[in-house]
Amino acid sequence: MTDYLIEAAGLVKRYGKHTALDGVDLRVKPGAVLAVLGPNGAGKTTAIRILATLTSFDAGTAKIGGMDVTRQSAHVRRMIGLAGQYATLDEELTGMGNLVLIGRLLDLRKSEASRKAAGLLERFGLTDAAKKPVALYSGGMRRRLDLAASLVGNPRVVFLDEPSVGLDPGKREELWKIIRELTADGVSVLLTTQYLEEADALADEISVINHGRVIAHGTPPDLKQIVGGQAIAIRLKNVSQEEEAASILSGVSGNPVERATQNELIVPVDSDQAMFEVARRFEAAGVGVSEFALRLPSLDEVFFTLTGKPADEDQPDEDSRSHS
Repeated sequence: MTDYLIEAAGLVKRYGKHTALDGVDLRVKPGAVLAVLGPNGAGKTTAIRILATLTSFDAGTAKIGGMDVTRQSAHVRRMIGLAGQYATLDEELTGMGNLVLIGRLLDLRKSEASRKAAGLLERFGLTDAAKKPVALYSGGMRRRLDLAASLVGNPRVVFLDEPSVGLDPGKREELWKIIRELTADGVSVLLTTQYLEEADALADEISVINHGRVIAHGTPPDLKQIVGGQAIAIRLKNVSQEEEAASILSGVSGNPVERATQNELIVPVDSDQAMFEVARRFEAAGVGVSEFALRLPSLDEVFFTLTGKPADEDQPDEDSRSHS
């Protein structure tokens, strides 16, 4: 019995002279979330399409639940759910009709497919729109319906390609809750995202892909260590104490202090012990703070350090090559 529900080793995919994947390894345990980060064109969608049995590959191995995605593709498809970057819905059918159709294609009895569809529509906040044609849905509603469709078959593995695109912050939080519920039931989730806070909030592990290669892998705290160091961030109660606070921070850390806002100061430190010394000196000097935190670098900083570009910087879209 495999320890991983998703296993890819040495995946290579070429489109003519272009190498979309160049030896990619990905593994996800039951009940875990792997976030795959990378700029557009890095190979993220190509990897998902291979694992979802939609695209062939040139070298390497890919298994879902121990089953080969090429030789046992029919069995693999019974185990997975997929929500791609673009909704794949029948616009002439209602929301209910789309989900019931998928259920019937998965050999559910009509009554069972209807019950499953109703439950998913409620779960994704679409009950009021259940009888409306999808053509009348907003972009966010279509996205939620597409995500619901990926769960009709009670999959053991779910692939989510940019799942939060088109969702407002409130609906994004609802999606995150659903993903956490899935993993609590033992479902493995592989998601691609360019929302760094999404990866930080959901992922047990993160793989960063650039130019078809995995250039970093680890837990969110592991990756944040790549940038190096920690920082003390304080927000003063009284801005008139800024100079005194900055002097203490600089004296303890030996580093220059950054003024992030009018009353917020940030300074790099070598260890968490510096935080206790700063607190002691602030108390002795009577410096009041409303916030006092020891921070690791953000995933945005990690992404920039690894790839040399912000997470949202546009690159050629791999989809234009990978759908052929």
